[in-house]
Amino acid sequence: MRKLLITSFALLITGFSFSQETKKDTLKTGEIIVVKPYTPKISDAFKIKSNPIIESTNSIKRETVNYSIFSIPVASTFTPSKGKAKGVVREPKERLFENYISSGFGNFTSPLFEAYLHSGDIRYNDFGIFINHHSSEGGIKNLLLNDNFSNTRIDMYYKQFERDFNWQLNTGIQRDQYNYYGLSKDVTFDETFINSLDEEQIYKNIYIGGKINFDDSFFKGATAEIYNFSDNFNSNEFRLLAKPTFEFPISTELINSEFLIDFVAGKFKQNYLTSSDINHSFLNLGFSPNLEVLRENLTVNLGAKLYYTNDLEHKTTDFYAYPNVTASYKVVKEVLIIVAGVTGDLIQNTYRNFADKNSFISPTLSVQQTDKQYRAFAGAKGKLASNIGYNFNVSHTSEKNKPLFIQNQTKTDGIIPVEKSYEAGNSFNVVYDDVKTLTVFGEVTIDVSDEFDFSATLTYSNFTTNTQF
Repeated sequence: MRKLLITSFALLITGFSFSQETKKDTLKTGEIIVVKPYTPKISDAFKIKSNPIIESTNSIKRETVNYSIFSIPVASTFTPSKGKAKGVVREPKERLFENYISSGFGNFTSPLFEAYLHSGDIRYNDFGIFINHHSSEGGIKNLLLNDNFSNTRIDMYYKQFERDFNWQLNTGIQRDQYNYYGLSKDVTFDETFINSLDEEQIYKNIYIGGKINFDDSFFKGATAEIYNFSDNFNSNEFRLLAKPTFEFPISTELINSEFLIDFVAGKFKQNYLTSSDINHSFLNLGFSPNLEVLRENLTVNLGAKLYYTNDLEHKTTDFYAYPNVTASYKVVKEVLIIVAGVTGDLIQNTYRNFADKNSFISPTLSVQQTDKQYRAFAGAKGKLASNIGYNFNVSHTSEKNKPLFIQNQTKTDGIIPVEKSYEAGNSFNVVYDDVKTLTVFGEVTIDVSDEFDFSATLTYSNFTTNTQF
C-alpha cells in the first residue's frame, strides 16, 4: 500500500513538472467555414421500356352514303375563260431636253428668239450659254417719235461638282434700247423741234458673279456679283454684292445666319434742272440670324435683320434693326393653314433697278435708301378640294423714303429746243415719301388637268402718303 502511494506521488510531481514547461496555446476560437466547389454530376438515364397500345383502325366500319344529282339546264351564253394578269398603265415619260431653241414673230414686226445650249458631265461639271432677244419696229398710231425697242441678253455659266461642295461662275451682258416717245398731247410740237430730238436711250449692263455651296459644314455657302450699269447719257453705276451664309446648331434646332456686304456707287452727268452732277455711294453691312422651330403642326421662324449703313457721299452713318418673324399652323392638314408674321428690311435702291421697273426714267435721279419699317400680315391658305387651292391674306406696310415715279415737267412749248431729248415732258423722275399701305390679297388655283391650270388673283391696295399727292 505504501509502495503504491509513493509511486503515485512521484508521477504527480513528474506531470506537474512537464506541465510547467508546456507553451501557452495561441489558437483562437472561432467559426471556420470551409467552402467546397460544387461539382455537378449527371445521373445515368434509363429508357422507359413500355410500348403504347394502338387500337387498330380496321375495326371502324365505313358507312354507305347514297345520293343523286337533280340537274336542271340553264340557258346561258357565258363561256369561262382562263384568267389573265391585268396590265399596269404607265404614265408617259416626261421629255427633258438638254438644249433648246425657240423663235417667234408678232405684229408690229416683233421677232423673238431664245436659245439654251449646254454641255458637260453630270457628275463633274456643266457649262452653258443662254441667249434671249426680243424687239419690235414699233408702229403705234398718232406718235410723233419712234417707239421701237430692243432687248438682248447673253448669259454664260460654268459649274464644277466636287465631293463635299460645288461652285459656279456666271458672266453676261445685257443691252436694252428704248425711245422717249411719250410727248404730251396738250402741246403742239413744231416739225423742226421733232426732227431735232434724238429720243433714243440705251442701257448696258455687264456682270460677273459666282456661288459656292458646301454639303457638310457650318459654312453653307456664299454668293457674289459685280456689275457695271451705264446708259447713252454717260451715266454709270457700279455695285458689289456678297452674301455668305452660315448654319449653327443650338440644342436640337439650327440657326441660319446670312451676312451682307453691299457697296454701290453711281454718277449722273447732269441734273434735270441744272447742269451739276448727281452722285450716290453707299456701303451696307448686314447680319440676319434666323431660328426655325418645327413641331408637328406648327412652324415658327424667329429672326431679325441688322444693318450698318454708311452714306459715303454725305458722310453719314446709320444703324437699322428689323423683325423677321413668321409662323404657320396647320389647323386641318392641307385644308386650312393659318399664317402670320412681321417682317422688315432696308432696301438699297439703284439706277439699274429703277430702269428695270420704268425704262422711260431720265438719267437725273437722286438714289436713296428705303426704310421698310415693317410689314405685318395674317391670312389662310389650303385646299377646298383635291384640285382647288386658295390663298388669302391681309397686310399693313409702313415705309420711309419709298420711291415714287413722277412725270418730269416739260422745258419746251413745242418750238423752243431742249438740250436733252428727255426734257420735253416725255420722261419720269423719282421722288421719295413716307407711305403706309393696306393690302388685301386673294388667289384661287384650279388644276383642271395635267395640261390645263386655271388661277385667279385679286389685289386691293390703299396708299397713304405724307407729302405727295
